[in-house]
Amino acid sequence: MLSFLSCGNLLAQQKLNLEEVKQAALSYSKAIKNGKIRIEQAEAAKREALANYFPQISATGIGVYGFKEFIPPIPQLLPNGIDNFYQAGAMATEAIYAGGKVRNANNLARLLAETRSIQAEQAVDSVVLNTAQKYWQLVQVQEQLKSIQASKIYLDELLKQQQDLLSAGLIAKNQLLRVRTNRSRVLLQQSKLGNMRKLALLDLGLYVGKVYDTTTVVTDTLQRVNPPQLTYARPDLDLQDNANYRLLEKSITASQLQSELTKADLLPQVSVGVNAGYFGSFNNAFDSQFMPIAFGMVSIPISDWWGAGRQKVKQKALEEKIVQNNFEDRKNQLTIGIMKSWYDLMDAYKQITYAKDNRNYANENLKVQRDNYNSGLNNLSDLLDAQQQKEAAEAEYANAYANYRIAESKYLFITDNL
Repeated sequence: MLSFLSCGNLLAQQKLNLEEVKQAALSYSKAIKNGKIRIEQAEAAKREALANYFPQISATGIGVYGFKEFIPPIPQLLPNGIDNFYQAGAMATEAIYAGGKVRNANNLARLLAETRSIQAEQAVDSVVLNTAQKYWQLVQVQEQLKSIQASKIYLDELLKQQQDLLSAGLIAKNQLLRVRTNRSRVLLQQSKLGNMRKLALLDLGLYVGKVYDTTTVVTDTLQRVNPPQLTYARPDLDLQDNANYRLLEKSITASQLQSELTKADLLPQVSVGVNAGYFGSFNNAFDSQFMPIAFGMVSIPISDWWGAGRQKVKQKALEEKIVQNNFEDRKNQLTIGIMKSWYDLMDAYKQITYAKDNRNYANENLKVQRDNYNSGLNNLSDLLDAQQQKEAAEAEYANAYANYRIAESKYLFITDNL
């Protein structure tokens, strides 16, 4: 049972690596699929706005039949009364000037498409970030489990030694019981970590859309990490290519275009068109006729110049100022966020360095304490304390390594380099 909880036989296990689970997540993610759908929606909106450049054509038809004549006969003009009538026609209209509405609506549609593309890229980055975090958390638990297994082996060997010494009458029974107590603590911790590992594996599997056996292991372990300054040189504060910054810029442009659309409502609207109609009666009570006409129309919203229309323009202008203020605030927040993620990365690397040193010290201390115990120079309590310190140092190192990898992913995410 303990072998099952601790991942079983390595030779029979399915092995995962980070790239593999990333590709699985990218194929499975509903957020990415929705991003692609939103891009298609934006492209359809672009085509909708473009259609406003072309004439609008409509066709109508009507037929009327009365149970009695609704126009009685008129001598010499209309020998027979009219009790039925039909009319069919088509009309085409073209906006000549609409205050810039058509142009700005097209610009706004293009802006929406560009925004959707950026958001789709962000959805991909977000999925990669979440996958990396779940993956390194699994690595963290797996390495802690290896450490606790090593502690169990060590205590098993120490327990055998204590049993031999007790049988020879060289120690008191309470020393054997102390080793057994520590071993029980390690077994409980091993059980907890085994369950945590299975939960982390389930969490990762559900996120990437795969079912992993409980014996599955990750291939990435505690590897050597280069100082981040050698990899990234300095914090990437170039916001021009940052997706979050580009979205902020798009929000300002969108606000300006919406203001222009509102202003267009105060300007004259000019359009022209043609209408062609054909009408007659079903029983030829009068001669059918074809009548084409052309027309032009000018609409001037005079009352809006001082009424509701003007207030709408004022509201949009104020909204534009709010968006501009938000832009500056969020730009600063983005810069602070990048710097925070950079300092977090530096601290995470220092944590690895300190944890590695502590692990080396703990290993050396345990070796010295064991030699001294075997030589009769110290007692069992010192040895067990050293063993627990080594166990804690191993766990701290696993945590530090996983935290560094997660901090690195967050830094690459916020700088749009993931």
